[in-house]
Amino acid sequence: MGPLKNDTPVKHEGKLLFIDACIRGDQSRTRGIALPVVAALSNRYDVETIDLTTMDIAPLSPKAYAERTEGNIPEWALEAARKIAQADRIVIAAPFWDMSFPAVLKAFFEQTSLFGVTFEDNGRKCVGLCKCKKVLYITTRGMDIPTGDPREQGTPYIKALSCLWGLGEVETIAAWNMDYLSPEKIEEKISKAVVEGIRLAKTF
Repeated sequence: MGPLKNDTPVKHEGKLLFIDACIRGDQSRTRGIALPVVAALSNRYDVETIDLTTMDIAPLSPKAYAERTEGNIPEWALEAARKIAQADRIVIAAPFWDMSFPAVLKAFFEQTSLFGVTFEDNGRKCVGLCKCKKVLYITTRGMDIPTGDPREQGTPYIKALSCLWGLGEVETIAAWNMDYLSPEKIEEKISKAVVEGIRLAKTF
C-alpha cells in the first residue's frame, strides 16, 4: 500500500497583490526578476495580479477630478483601491523610466488614491486605511544609479505613498547599470536579484 495522499489544502498567510507595470512585457528585465519572486511568495500567500500593461489608465483630468469629488469613481479604480486596502502584502514591479517609473504606474496610484478606501482624514492629518504590512518594489535601471541615489525617485515615491496609505515597510530589490554590461553580466545581475528576492520571500 502506497503512502496516503495528503489532501489538506495549503493554509496561506493572507493576500498578496502583485502590481505589474513592466511595459515591455515578457522582454522586461524587471519582470524577469519579479515573476520567480512572486512564484516563491505564492507558497505563502494567495496572489492576485493587476497587470497595468493591459489597462488603459489615464491621469486625472479636470473633468475626471470633478466627477470623482461628486462620488463618480470608475468601477475599476474603486475595485483596485479596495484590493490594495485589503492586501496583506504588495509587490510592485516597474522599470526605471525617466528617473522613477512609467507614468502608467503613477496614474494608477492617482486613480486608486481614494478617500475612505486607501486613506482618510482624522481632522488633524491623513491616515492610511490599508492593512498591508510590507511592500516589495522590484526594478531594473539601465543607468549606473543604485538605490538611494538622489537621481532615483521611484523608491522615495513609493515610501511616501506608503505613509499616506499605511502600507508599512518598503523594501527595494534592484539591478542597475544594465544598459552598459555584457549579456552575461546582465544575466548574472538578474540571477542575483532573483536569489535575493526568493530569500526575502521566506520572511516577507
